[in-house]
Amino acid sequence: MRERLLSRCTGLALLIASAGPAGASPAPHLTAAQAALLDRLTWGTDTSDATAIVHDGTARWLDHQLHPAKVTPLPPEVAARIAVLPVTKTPMLEAVRQVEDLNRVANALADPDAKAGAKRVYQDALGAAGRQAAARSILLALYSPDQLQEVMTWFWFNHFNVHLGKNNIRMMVGDYEQAAIRPHALGRFRDLLEATLRHPAMLSYLDNAQNAAGHINENYAREIMELHTMGVGSGYSQKDVQELARILTGVGIDPKPDDPKIGPQHAGELVRQGLFEFNPNRHDYGDKDFLGHHIAGRGFAEVEEALDILSEQPATAHHVCMALARQFVGDAPPPRLVDRMAATFMRTHGEIAPVMAAMIGSSEFKASLGTKFKDPAHYVLSAVRLAYDDRIVVNTQPVEGWLNRLAEGLYNHQTPDGYPPDAAAWNGPGQMSVRFEIARQIGGGAPALFKPDGAPPAPPPVPGVSAPPQPPVPVPDLRTTVAALFPAPDAATAAALAQAKSPAEFNTLFLASPRFMRR
Repeated sequence: MRERLLSRCTGLALLIASAGPAGASPAPHLTAAQAALLDRLTWGTDTSDATAIVHDGTARWLDHQLHPAKVTPLPPEVAARIAVLPVTKTPMLEAVRQVEDLNRVANALADPDAKAGAKRVYQDALGAAGRQAAARSILLALYSPDQLQEVMTWFWFNHFNVHLGKNNIRMMVGDYEQAAIRPHALGRFRDLLEATLRHPAMLSYLDNAQNAAGHINENYAREIMELHTMGVGSGYSQKDVQELARILTGVGIDPKPDDPKIGPQHAGELVRQGLFEFNPNRHDYGDKDFLGHHIAGRGFAEVEEALDILSEQPATAHHVCMALARQFVGDAPPPRLVDRMAATFMRTHGEIAPVMAAMIGSSEFKASLGTKFKDPAHYVLSAVRLAYDDRIVVNTQPVEGWLNRLAEGLYNHQTPDGYPPDAAAWNGPGQMSVRFEIARQIGGGAPALFKPDGAPPAPPPVPGVSAPPQPPVPVPDLRTTVAALFPAPDAATAAALAQAKSPAEFNTLFLASPRFMRR
């Protein structure tokens, strides 16, 4: 069982002491309600979280999930792996400056071959940063005890989507997830909205870095209203989009170490934080009329006022709560539930945890448990968590590969609307065929997960020389664990599992079963 339980629940010491072979604790038997709740609110039921919900009780466990600690204890091996990643150690500003220096050197070269080689170095640096960000995200999803926070981080990243393939966003995407989204995932929507607005990944992706007085770019303003806050058809006009774009002029990115020179009229109004910059020289200081509010031209304070207005709109409450309900309840959530969630959103001024609590406590939520089809991220991560709860994955690239094959790769949705949560997007024959193959790989031991990234391949065989024996791949035996964590399987699943002739076959059958595809 993961060491994270030691840091969270010292009361589990007796349980750990009684663990079976290899130090793994036996899975506690869950009630059907506990099993369904874990399935829905985490990245997948496993022994560690099952032990926590049984030990703490459902109400206390849920309270921990809705109000995570500021510093989350992780298994020491996981914490160490995350800590040594360059994307963790190097501040984003420094990393971006370093990689753009590589790009400038490449662009200055006249020799075509030398230029191509230098460009490859630049692209390799971008690719490495994207892979490191994904590795950290996967490790946190697999091993953080704050599972709801991790699921909500994924949800909000998808809501405020950026694509790593544009410009140099691969250098920024890890910081965007870690600094702009994760700290606010269960906090206040208004704070989350501003954190994403201030992040250079968003400003680069939706082109607001090019938005300046006299050269208006409406892309970001339009997506803030259409996707991030009020939603399509909620009553705002094209004029509102244009006025918001004017408000956002001068909000952009500046990697240069020196401040721009600001004229005396607006001295003191420059705002800089890392790569983020509000440049008064690029701002439209005229008055604006936005969503029925007159906003006097006065610099970045206009942006703050516009975000306040957007965050308090009833349409924003409804749009955000509909997105949450589609993610956590069903493809067509009951309108009355969404209305009650939106009322909580308005009453608390956008506090996300109370909105989630209202949803989780509803009869509609309870009735939906076990019926929602898993999207690829939930499927892959839940399979790995179930199969390898007592082993730390040392190579996350197979997980990345599985997600890419299932068309839900991390940071890889090109358009700002994010991946769809609906079953119809993920349950086609091609998807299911790939899932069955992934089930076989994970159920059969998945040795690539435990081979360090970059480890040299096995040498080719030498004629007449016997190769040294390779240690066998340990195959998890999930028969007892599944019986404890997934009570009362349907008759078809039970009959299929009864035919399994080996642990690998049992694992594969369960991970490919309709029961495991739902949460």
